[in-house]
Amino acid sequence: MKKNLGAKAILYPMPVLVVGTYDENGVANAMTAAWGGISEETEITICISDEHKTAKNLTLHNGFTVGIADVANMKAADFVGVVSGNMAADKVEKTGWTVEKSSFVDAPVFAELPIVLECEVISYDASSCRLIGRIVNVAADEKVFNAEGKLDIAKLNPITYDPINHTYHAIGECVGKAFVNAEL
Repeated sequence: MKKNLGAKAILYPMPVLVVGTYDENGVANAMTAAWGGISEETEITICISDEHKTAKNLTLHNGFTVGIADVANMKAADFVGVVSGNMAADKVEKTGWTVEKSSFVDAPVFAELPIVLECEVISYDASSCRLIGRIVNVAADEKVFNAEGKLDIAKLNPITYDPINHTYHAIGECVGKAFVNAEL
């Protein structure tokens, strides 16, 4: 029997997305968001409340990046999710991440995050906290590809966020192929 939990933000797995923007002085800012995902073929939607520095930065530069957090970067990703850019302008520096400028949008790329989506702002609605971006490029570190040249989730070693227990979990075990058979 299932137990009713009510209307809550529960979806597994929840990605751990590191959103990168530049502030009014061109300083890189990062924040972690777990409420996000692909909403169209080349669109991503992320919930970012308007009190975040990232929300203000989106209106200044019309571009952002989304890095996929992995096990190796869990602590730094958690740090930029907990520490506000409004209070600590040097929070990216404290992570030790290398900041590079995106070639596609006016936003920073954090070199240590193995996959990055480079995005243009389509819209941001402060009342609903909804950011919609157009993905203009996806870049991935060579170390996360398999011998066939495909992205390998085990090599990526991404983390997922558990919103109930406030913990992170690694993803990567392959349990079967999709579309193997049309029968159960």
